[in-house]
Amino acid sequence: MNKKVWVGAIAVFVVVFVVEYIVNNFLMMSVYQQTASLWRPPEEMKFGVMIICWLFFSFFFTFIFSKGYEGKGIMEGVRYGFYVAMMMVVPVAYMTYATMPVPYALSLQWFIYGTVEDILAGVVLALVFGKKPAPAPAA
Repeated sequence: MNKKVWVGAIAVFVVVFVVEYIVNNFLMMSVYQQTASLWRPPEEMKFGVMIICWLFFSFFFTFIFSKGYEGKGIMEGVRYGFYVAMMMVVPVAYMTYATMPVPYALSLQWFIYGTVEDILAGVVLALVFGKKPAPAPAA
């Protein structure tokens, strides 16, 4: 497997970990406090499981990017992150809203922040993988 896949997976994990920390501990904390009855208390949360899930996501997010990588630069990463968000973030945010008693504001924020997170992760991958050099003109 390409070294860039491993470097990219680590970079994506760092981005996801940092964004998740900021979003969940600062930006969305008041919404979580309003719905405290839905969540485990912090001492009962399964942080190890969360880290494994983020590692799993980071690897496969990167692996799939590497299979379709065109070397077109940062906008390729933006596009990839957006597509993944539409495939993953929208269904999870809104299916949770449809099946659990969470306020719409919570699902909307999950959608917005999750989309931004995936786009940032895509940009990081585009930077890790870099642009492909233009082919040499035929003689």
